[in-house]
Amino acid sequence: MSSSRDSRRFVGRLLAALAGAGLVLLVVLVASDGLRPSAAMTIRTAGDETSPDRVLVFSKTAGFRHDAIPDAVAAIEALGAGHGFGVDATEDAGVFDDARLGGYRAVVFLLTTGDVLEPEQQAAFERYVRAGHGYVGVHSAADTEYDWPWYGGLLGAYFSSHPAIQPAGVQIEDPTHPSTAGLPERWNREDEWYNFRSNPRGAVRVLARVDEASYGGGTMGGDHPLVWYHEYDGGRAWYTAMGHTRESYAEPLFLHHLLGGIRYAAGLESAPDTASADLGASPPEGAVVLFDGTDTARWRPKAGAGLAA
Repeated sequence: MSSSRDSRRFVGRLLAALAGAGLVLLVVLVASDGLRPSAAMTIRTAGDETSPDRVLVFSKTAGFRHDAIPDAVAAIEALGAGHGFGVDATEDAGVFDDARLGGYRAVVFLLTTGDVLEPEQQAAFERYVRAGHGYVGVHSAADTEYDWPWYGGLLGAYFSSHPAIQPAGVQIEDPTHPSTAGLPERWNREDEWYNFRSNPRGAVRVLARVDEASYGGGTMGGDHPLVWYHEYDGGRAWYTAMGHTRESYAEPLFLHHLLGGIRYAAGLESAPDTASADLGASPPEGAVVLFDGTDTARWRPKAGAGLAA
């Protein structure tokens, strides 16, 4: 009994200290051992505590575990604190129910691997996205849930293989998205460069590709998408294949990239409207613009042709 009371006093002091530091730790009661913190049932709350805009960071692993996870979680918490959104970080798949997911604008699958959700949790996440919420996938989110076809569609492409960590050149294809705006057109950095089981281009909007001529071990040829986004089943999805290394989460350009993806998925910043985007600057000298997106006055039907009534 004395040991149980001591455990309760210790946990009480721990919770008070964490609250004073701006963190909340949830613990579970273990009947045979008094109160004991459980890693699987921990939710860490950080970021901007006053903001109603919250993001859930989910980093459960059922396969390979990246040693960058603590750095990555801390980096997203700092991004939230600096940019006006709250961050809850957990490896507890029990948060995947309608009531709890409903409090978040987006869920970040951060370096997840393997089968991390039960069928009822998968169904809750599908409903969540269909309700207009967002998904962010970072690196090994593509090495997650291979037997869940809906997730595969949300993600865009599954992981296949990778060579050793090495420098490579990333070519930015669309500099207008929040996650690529401000990045160099040719972004040289070191990471673990994923090959994918399929090329997602056509099903998603590719933002950046990796130049296979700049490193060894690529298997996808001249078109090797690396970062993309799309609207999927009522929600928004953004994925980056980068972020394997701990150093990534101290790299200003990568953090800028990650922040833009989170803000897009959370609906805090819009993607460019490609349907009404500017088709370019002034046309070449001597060119005649037949259609500027609004006016068909210059169109001429072919002789003898007509429109059916």
